[in-house]
Amino acid sequence: MAAMAAPTGPFFVLPKYRLEANELGVIVNRNDALSVQIADYYRQARHIPAENMIEVEFAGKRSVLPPDEFAEFEQQIKARTPQHVQAYAVTWTTPYAVGCMSITSAIAMGYDADFCAKPTCRTADRAQAYVDSLAAHPYTDLGIRPTMAIAASNFEDAKKLIDRGVAADGSAPSGTAYLVSTSDKDRNVRAAQFERTHKLLGKSIKVDVVKTDMLVDKQDIMFYFTGLKAVSGLDTLRFLPGAVADHLTSSGGKLTDSWQMSALRWLEAGATASYGAVTEPCSYPTKFPVPGAVMMHYLRGSTLIEAYWKSVAWPQEGIFIGEPLAAPYGGYRVEKKDGHLFLHTRALVSGRYGLQTSASVLGPFRKEPFVLTVAAGTNIHQLPDLGERVYLLVPLYGHRPTAQH
Repeated sequence: MAAMAAPTGPFFVLPKYRLEANELGVIVNRNDALSVQIADYYRQARHIPAENMIEVEFAGKRSVLPPDEFAEFEQQIKARTPQHVQAYAVTWTTPYAVGCMSITSAIAMGYDADFCAKPTCRTADRAQAYVDSLAAHPYTDLGIRPTMAIAASNFEDAKKLIDRGVAADGSAPSGTAYLVSTSDKDRNVRAAQFERTHKLLGKSIKVDVVKTDMLVDKQDIMFYFTGLKAVSGLDTLRFLPGAVADHLTSSGGKLTDSWQMSALRWLEAGATASYGAVTEPCSYPTKFPVPGAVMMHYLRGSTLIEAYWKSVAWPQEGIFIGEPLAAPYGGYRVEKKDGHLFLHTRALVSGRYGLQTSASVLGPFRKEPFVLTVAAGTNIHQLPDLGERVYLLVPLYGHRPTAQH
């Protein structure tokens, strides 16, 4: 094999911090023509390896899949999933639930009959292992494959959703996070967190805490979190590619037959992901996304599926929908100035990193006498300019990064 040519400019290899397309399994229902169409388009748009396409067969067009039928369906998935797959996308809108659980949580965590047997307003014994984690290999590290449904009523809507996700990658949007406190006391429980979220993340993104039941005429939406049975004014809004939006309510996850506003309305309005409950959750905040956690993980470069899943302690009754791999805040750029390199990236968590360099991404790499110390929330990092080389940053032994939000 010929040696790879030296880079034309400083090229950085960062510690792994998010999922990649070759780690996503795409589950497609061969009995659902729309599921097949969505899966084929998504495979091409995201360059998903053919071996990651997981074909199953079951009768669709039902809101809820019976647990015994799901057990057979789950075995099909397990048997056809390559070991390297760390997360799943499913390419249908129905079924959206398995018994009392959402389809995304049942696939990710397994169906839990004990959980569904408990009385109304069920609670979990403990938080799921992935919540607020910095794990970049959720299945390898924690035994969980987070799952998101690429949900849409028709192929055109699905195509627009996927295209928004792809367009978001590395775009570093300067949009606004709208944290909307409503008059609906039961569904406004997350509002108690809003000022703290503003204080902690306001330097990373514009945060606007709003008291209203109807947000209108905003053209820069990156995050929109609220609590209502139904949200008005969506037709006046513009969501940036990669935007996240959800409303805390009882049945927003009943995608096709809810008596409240379906979470699908967010995607149809231009958001790239949303979340909703498929079973009465009794407004436990732990059953819904924590806005600060979604924002913090997303802003540090995580994919959408990672950021959303890491924000919900008890996701059993909630469905995640959207384009899983959108990553608007990932990647990096390099600026040269006064004999130094300034690495602009959100992907490095707090801690100390050793520096190694090479003339090629294939190595060999040489240790350099330099240690980079990264403080929480720092996005610009100064390093020595050692020429047109590959720069490898390696977490030092004993380095234990922690999530901060």
